[in-house]
Amino acid sequence: MRATNSDAKECIVVGEKALRRDAAENRRRLLVAAASVFNEHGLDAGVEEIAREAGVGLGTLYRRFATKDALISELVRTLLGDILRVAESAVSAPNGEGLERVLSGAGAVQSANRGCLPRLWSDRESASLRSDLRQHLIELLHLAKQNDRIRSDATLEDVDLVFWAVRSAVETSQGVTDSAWQRTLTIMLAGLRPGAERLDTRPMTGEEYEGIAARMNPATG
Repeated sequence: MRATNSDAKECIVVGEKALRRDAAENRRRLLVAAASVFNEHGLDAGVEEIAREAGVGLGTLYRRFATKDALISELVRTLLGDILRVAESAVSAPNGEGLERVLSGAGAVQSANRGCLPRLWSDRESASLRSDLRQHLIELLHLAKQNDRIRSDATLEDVDLVFWAVRSAVETSQGVTDSAWQRTLTIMLAGLRPGAERLDTRPMTGEEYEGIAARMNPATG
């Protein structure tokens, strides 16, 4: 039976779909491997080790990611995307509990991906995702106050302090315990409850926040 042009075109389309599936799977494996290797050895780990962990060749790695920096940026975008999805769904959480869900979710992502912390909050390619997350935090803080989950005088910069404290707990407890950040978050949230003692110190200003954030997270990538 003679093959027609339409048969040939159909074979090409099927082949292209298979290639796209393979490429997507290799990309996924490389990102998972990169997270694992960075957790073990930090961001200075070589791409050879990442490719070996993923079970692919260096050529495959460089076809998916032109540089190691591009791989790191994509991993950071993936992790921030995970946190952002939690924030998006948290808006509909009952009783104003969404803010706490995001803080807990962000802590879990950071704890599971300690190796990426130096870039997670500073990667230039992910600036828009961090901006989107901040907008969600503004809304979630408002909802938490409305539902008496968080004290009325709490500010967005106070939420930033919680983020920084959790990140610090993740970093300093690495290799010792995985639960220090959870304890830190619980203590910080207790201080933000409506029934907590009056705060005698003024909150950070937006300008002060920007200065501290720039010092903690110098732009990279």
